[in-house]
Amino acid sequence: MAEIRRHDPSDIRIHWFNAACWLVLLVTGLGLIKNERLNPLGAWLPDALRALFGGGTAGGAALLAVHETVGVLWLVGFLGYLAVNRAGARFFLREIFSVRPGDLAWMVRKMGRMTLGVGGELPPQGYYNMGQKAFAQASVVGGVVIAATGLVLLASDKWLPASAVWLIGWAVSLHYLAVGLVFAGLLVHIYMAAISPEEKPGFRSMFTGTVPEDYARHHHGLWLNSREPDGEAGK
Repeated sequence: MAEIRRHDPSDIRIHWFNAACWLVLLVTGLGLIKNERLNPLGAWLPDALRALFGGGTAGGAALLAVHETVGVLWLVGFLGYLAVNRAGARFFLREIFSVRPGDLAWMVRKMGRMTLGVGGELPPQGYYNMGQKAFAQASVVGGVVIAATGLVLLASDKWLPASAVWLIGWAVSLHYLAVGLVFAGLLVHIYMAAISPEEKPGFRSMFTGTVPEDYARHHHGLWLNSREPDGEAGK
């Protein structure tokens, strides 16, 4: 069966770099919420992580340092990706924010097929389907908010004056709101990419960079039809 090149190596690396950073940031971020009435996991995770880093106030400070360090590395990694692969980043942003005729119908019918077993034939999709676009849009907007508010919170420990308490309060609220929004989409993304049987070739492509031609034709027909004769992935 013919394989079609879909992802550049730099796209694969930034995808898994993002996934690894998100895992660490999510776990440590939840660990920093000491109030068990606000923490969706209760008190056991904050207590366990603080104990892992020595316990008490020192453990909390070390946990915060890990969270801040990984957050900065995450931001630097994305800025490095944008510097190295500007064409790929432009293609990604152009594709996810381009809603074509049939995309919303695809979303409605896909949800109907997943929940009720009805919905009819799915309209053809481009490089990303509308579900992937919706998650990517939330991730981009949410990621910008998370990065910006994270920098404010990082600065609050060292440089911001006491008069900026209002800014810090807004940063905390928006930081957690954006994380919650992206995490909700991430759960659907993980199911669709890694668990849904019909999407398994797409998941494998995040390791190999290629998808079977029949998968591309069925799931991303518009993209396959628009590919250049030299075989590049429309970028």
